[in-house]
Amino acid sequence: MHFALENELDLIRQTAAEFATSELEPNAARWDAEERFPREAIAKAAELGFLGMTVPEAYGGSELGNLALCVVLEELNRACASTGVTVSVHNSLVCTPLAKFGTEAQKQKFLPGLASGEILGAYSLTEPQAGSDAANQQTFAERRGDEYVINGTKIWVTSGDEAGLVLLYARTDRAERSKGISAFLVDRRDPRSAGLRIGTKEKKMGIRGSSTVELVCDDLRVPADHVLGKPGDGFKIALDTLDGGRIGIASQAVGIGRACLEASIKYSKERQQFGKAIGDFQAIQWKLADMATELDAARLLVHRAAWLRDRGERCTAQAAMAKLFASKAANRAADEAVQIHGGAGYTTDFPVERFFRDARITEIYEGATDIQRLVIARSLLG
Repeated sequence: MHFALENELDLIRQTAAEFATSELEPNAARWDAEERFPREAIAKAAELGFLGMTVPEAYGGSELGNLALCVVLEELNRACASTGVTVSVHNSLVCTPLAKFGTEAQKQKFLPGLASGEILGAYSLTEPQAGSDAANQQTFAERRGDEYVINGTKIWVTSGDEAGLVLLYARTDRAERSKGISAFLVDRRDPRSAGLRIGTKEKKMGIRGSSTVELVCDDLRVPADHVLGKPGDGFKIALDTLDGGRIGIASQAVGIGRACLEASIKYSKERQQFGKAIGDFQAIQWKLADMATELDAARLLVHRAAWLRDRGERCTAQAAMAKLFASKAANRAADEAVQIHGGAGYTTDFPVERFFRDARITEIYEGATDIQRLVIARSLLG
């Protein structure tokens, strides 16, 4: 059993860390304050190969897999959670299912552009009445000749207004529930996608440099050969895809938590009270010790789930455990980081207030904390 990263993975981690330190960290607070999508950073991430990590080499990707992606995501999210979630969604929720379930024609058409960063991917499952109850899809796709016409509203779509390709789920059979859902590859460069309209752009607590929008399907036309998998396979594809997505968000949580810990260590060494650094007080030391221990445990859970997924083994429970524990650990770390900084931590003069806001979403998207507990419990009870 080896706990150290292999040489190739460590080199990838170093590259991601250098990029995060030089390109993301100096700009993250500004992107957050301006609620501005970091297009330049995403373009540079693409140049480094970070947008094609789950894309096979035959289609222009690096095919490095989920564990390597986790390593990269931790580094990116340590500096900027908005950039981190954009890269996570693109790889885990779009490139991966396309590579796994797509036809040869679909993969040739979309994967090279996704890997190079020419187009960005978005994932659209959630609806006003279909959040944790993802099977309750109301958006409907009607087959008309050689295309589908889709009507309905999707919400909480990360990068929805920036993406060139949207993996969108809609009901194709009203008589069925989960088996009546299909997955569609919506090419926004195609004139037939004119029926896909950008609706409300959300004003969020955190990850404000990541764009989150409503998508309105108003007679959206999608070619019949742009169904991912077979009609009716959508829910099965969504569940498989979310395993990878949850590993990605768990990696994000570890990165944010690590940023909290590193900022707290630095401040504890600098801040003087009662004639000495606050890091000399046992109360602060215990906070730091608990933060470090929980983050190490979270990282191991994340890496185990990613390793299983890379081996093609079922990892639904392990992905849920990783996300459950890592997101809780990140929020505890963020809370303690603000507390350690005291009043200063409640201001924008220090980054921990941003970390606190960014951490909160990790317990909500890609399946809320309570849903992760249900997934884990069902795996135990059979």
